[in-house]
Amino acid sequence: MAEGEDMQTFTSIMDALVRISTSMKNMEKELLCPVCQEMYKQPLVLPCTHNVCQACAREVLGQQGYIGHAGDPSSEPTSPASTPSTRSPRLSRRTLPKPDRLDRLLKSGFGTYPGRKRGALHPQTIIFPCPACQGDVELGERGLSGLFRNLTLERIVERYRQSVSVGGAILCQLCKPPPLEATKGCTECRATFCNECFKLFHPWGTQKAQHEPTLPTLSFRPKGLMCPDHKEEVTHYCKTCQRLVCQLCRVRRTHSGHKITPVLSAYQALKDKLTKSLAYILGNQDTVQTQICELEETIRHTEVSGQQAKEEVSQLVRGLGAVLEEKRSSLLQAIEECQQERLSRLSAQIHEHQSLLDGSGLVGYAQEVLKETDQPCFVQAAKQLHNRIARATEALQTFRPAASSSFRHCQLDVGREMKLLTELNFLRVPEAPVIDTQRTFAYDQIFLCWRLPPHSPPAWHYTVEFRRTDVPAQPGPARWQRREEVRGTSALLENPDTGSVYVLRVRGCNKAGYGEYSEDVHLHTPPAPVLHFFLDGRWGASRERLAISKDQRAVRSIPGLPLLLAAERLLTGCHLSVDVVLGDVAVTQGRSYWACAVDPASYLVKVGVGLESKLQESFQGAPDVISPRYDPDSGHDSGAEDATVEALPPFAFLTIGMGKILLGSGASSNAGLTGRDGPAASCTVPLPPRLGICLDYERGRVSFLDAVSFRGLLECPLDCSGPVCPAFCFIGGGAVQLQEPVGTKPERKVTIGGFAKLD
Repeated sequence: MAEGEDMQTFTSIMDALVRISTSMKNMEKELLCPVCQEMYKQPLVLPCTHNVCQACAREVLGQQGYIGHAGDPSSEPTSPASTPSTRSPRLSRRTLPKPDRLDRLLKSGFGTYPGRKRGALHPQTIIFPCPACQGDVELGERGLSGLFRNLTLERIVERYRQSVSVGGAILCQLCKPPPLEATKGCTECRATFCNECFKLFHPWGTQKAQHEPTLPTLSFRPKGLMCPDHKEEVTHYCKTCQRLVCQLCRVRRTHSGHKITPVLSAYQALKDKLTKSLAYILGNQDTVQTQICELEETIRHTEVSGQQAKEEVSQLVRGLGAVLEEKRSSLLQAIEECQQERLSRLSAQIHEHQSLLDGSGLVGYAQEVLKETDQPCFVQAAKQLHNRIARATEALQTFRPAASSSFRHCQLDVGREMKLLTELNFLRVPEAPVIDTQRTFAYDQIFLCWRLPPHSPPAWHYTVEFRRTDVPAQPGPARWQRREEVRGTSALLENPDTGSVYVLRVRGCNKAGYGEYSEDVHLHTPPAPVLHFFLDGRWGASRERLAISKDQRAVRSIPGLPLLLAAERLLTGCHLSVDVVLGDVAVTQGRSYWACAVDPASYLVKVGVGLESKLQESFQGAPDVISPRYDPDSGHDSGAEDATVEALPPFAFLTIGMGKILLGSGASSNAGLTGRDGPAASCTVPLPPRLGICLDYERGRVSFLDAVSFRGLLECPLDCSGPVCPAFCFIGGGAVQLQEPVGTKPERKVTIGGFAKLD
């Protein structure tokens, strides 16, 4: 029974050792130096938190041209194994250590900081190319001597070596070959000894006799982590510099004002964080395994997709080759036909010239004809022959080859094609579109306009996404509304919520996939539904002085000669007329909003609203005034009368002149025009590109806004006991343009209510 329990216990221990050994082997890649690809030996911690062997770091700095800048950060005593004066008698024939080994063990930087040349005006900053992150790391002027050794990593490497080499004996470093098995180690001497060598190097009665022996090991480390600057044990941690410091470092000016905590606190905080993170990872092993499976599936898809892409490219290139081969055949055929035609003509010409030789062909026949003595017969034969001889003579005198031997007309200009083939490359996704903020705005609908950068690949279609930013935030990522496959470079977003702020973005798509999103653009929607109306010049408008456009959305006041003559007699009591244009729609309920643009060069324009009955009554006869500052209403204006009148005014106007807006003292304003002691006096503000008017019929209030930023300019009370309509007054020259509804633009419409939500 006891033997069975012992066997079970032994099996459990062996299983545990196997698991530990397996886990240690699996993490071997974490213990390899990125330079030498071997186990770390005296690893140093770089400022970028990566590790590198001390010897490898010195070699890298030497390759970079830094000579003598790699101090030894260990600051440990030299091993007796490298000290010739203290050799064992058994080492009489042992070879001396290599110079590079001695160089690694000896300290550097006598009389000056490593990395600083004597007499240098400015300290030299050592730049180390980290092989792990491929970045340049600044080591300061001290170089490697200012770095800490990673003792924890050294311990892990030693445990790993012991786990993978069970039963391997550690040999004495001081014995004559063949060395004996080491039985003791000395941290102070940094060497392993057999019993004989330990007694020899630690004689009784000397200071070395006080060294405490340890178990034999291949890696000797200092008892504690020492400060590389002051060679004292580190006791604190600087959170600002993220560096361990000693007591002397705390009082130095370098860490003045830094947040420094005891190393125990930093140890506990980092250990807790690491424990929690590790516990989270260990508690989500199923998720890790699922993601590994997903990545493996992605690898398989990548292999398949890559093979398909190769086949597609090969097919396309073969297609280009087939087209080129077909074109080559047709061009060669054309050259061959041209060549044969020219050869035929030249051969015929040669045959004709050969007939002109003496005694052959035409000449021989003519010689025989000349021998004819019968005159009638001669005339009959010589008539036709003479014509041939004449043509031959003319050809001989004006000799020219029947065809050219040059084929310059068959030369090909393939410069454009070669450039296209040279630039042949994979299709890139479209770059991030650029939203045209000058043409993008919100009115009755949202009009969004964009363009691609100049050198961007083309986009087949676009995706428009938007969301409201003035709604309470919900947990999780922001939810966007999306519209796919928008053609063109503009879109209309219908039915936006009033008084809201929308953020919009766009991205393009082509065969290569989706590109990057454009920068977000924020748009304010009007505070009330937009009122659509046209200008009606039947009331108070002089056709001689007012010109209304054909679409009835713009009006211009033309002063003309009467006003100039009146201005000349202004000091003698002349009279000026007020021209009024009303809207053809009256408001009887709810809230309404509209916008217009006033010409900055206008002399005096009043924009506002009023009771329809009062407006028609006041301006039906177009009364004269004696001053251009005449207020056409007896109600409220930006230059209003006494604000103590209890009755609500029938009119509310905003006075505009010469690119300025006059804000009176009797109106409540959001522009910050009130002082400490009460309302400020009348003042002016610059005229914005567009003015907005918001009418709240139930509350009897009118607000004048900057239609671009929706900043409040003026708020006035209004008598809403009857229908209220928009009104525009002109004194002198001026022009007003109503903002055109976005819905009239022939652009692609996107219904907001039909958008699909996107996480």
